[in-house]
Amino acid sequence: MEPLVITREERAARRARVLASMQERSLDAAVIFSPTSIFYLIGFHFIPTERPMAMILRASDTTLFVPRLEHEHAEQVSDALRVVSYPEYPSPVHPMQRLAELLKELGLANARLGVDSDGYGSSWGYRGPRLSQVVEGATVVPEVGAWIEEMRMCKSPAELALIRESCRWGNLAHVLLQRYSKPGAREIDISMRATQEATAAMIDTLGPIYRPAGSASASAGFRGQIGPNSALPHAVTVNATLRAGDTLVTGAGADIYGYHSELERTMFVGEPNAEQRRFFELMLGAQNLAISLIRPGIPCKEVEQEMQRYYQEHDIVAYTRHHTGHNIGLQGHEMPFLDLGDDTILQPGMLFTIEPGLYVNGLGGFRHSDTVVVTETGVEVLTYYPRNLDALICG
Repeated sequence: MEPLVITREERAARRARVLASMQERSLDAAVIFSPTSIFYLIGFHFIPTERPMAMILRASDTTLFVPRLEHEHAEQVSDALRVVSYPEYPSPVHPMQRLAELLKELGLANARLGVDSDGYGSSWGYRGPRLSQVVEGATVVPEVGAWIEEMRMCKSPAELALIRESCRWGNLAHVLLQRYSKPGAREIDISMRATQEATAAMIDTLGPIYRPAGSASASAGFRGQIGPNSALPHAVTVNATLRAGDTLVTGAGADIYGYHSELERTMFVGEPNAEQRRFFELMLGAQNLAISLIRPGIPCKEVEQEMQRYYQEHDIVAYTRHHTGHNIGLQGHEMPFLDLGDDTILQPGMLFTIEPGLYVNGLGGFRHSDTVVVTETGVEVLTYYPRNLDALICG
């Protein structure tokens, strides 16, 4: 079998699309700093640190600018025609000054440069000048990042194949998570056991065709969304112990060559009470409605407008906290968003999480999330874990 990857040919076609947009705007080159965009365009996955890295894209070639410790790595795995490295950061000559010198060597000292940001950004202690400060003769045009993000909105058949594989192993991880969710068990123990066993099964099954390009795992957990804390949409792990009566909000997925899916479920430790059942059914009704609304040709905001009507009709607006969903792929959240302020028109190939949630202080949170893809005629749900209440009782 062929490896589970994006081919060099597909990445070349992506670069061609960026170059076409550059030509329309009379740009001589693009300087790209985003690790996600670099991986998307030339297949170079790396660990971003305080050391600046950049990709220079021209019609004639692609150059990677990296620290010395990444030189051989970049030559081995990237599509770049040329790899240029600098000694280290910090150093007597700042890497951004070296990047400016490289641009001069490439004949771009007075060029129009499209960029995704005006310089390198890192929270790992990096300090440095903006690109526009070190290339005094060039014009810096901040547009390229938006083009690449828009390109990533619609997934290719190859990308969808990777995401389907992610759904498969995320489903297994969630099966194990539910199996081990019993009163008295600790959150971290359950998550680690389910993640370890699912990851081992995935790697054993896929063998040499598996390429992680990121976290090599099929994972499942609660992220602190246990009992009353499940009413916090973005809770963090507190190593809680599961107790009878708890509402649980889960999350599961797998990384397949850098691509993600999202599977979330609301579960209960033991028999839920009447209020838990009521809010679960209201949440499930909201998710069913959202899935039914997805189709090509409508703006994202139209989905959220209908969802708001549902919340108003059932008098549950006070329990809502966030939009209905977001695109997903190389990153956990991507544009566009199913929200009132997003006018993006749904198109075939767009991927979304469908995750309307209700959050009741003292009782818990109620949220399923499924990964769906917009088709020519409607929608296909890629995740397939049971969604009905009786299938989601643990213990």
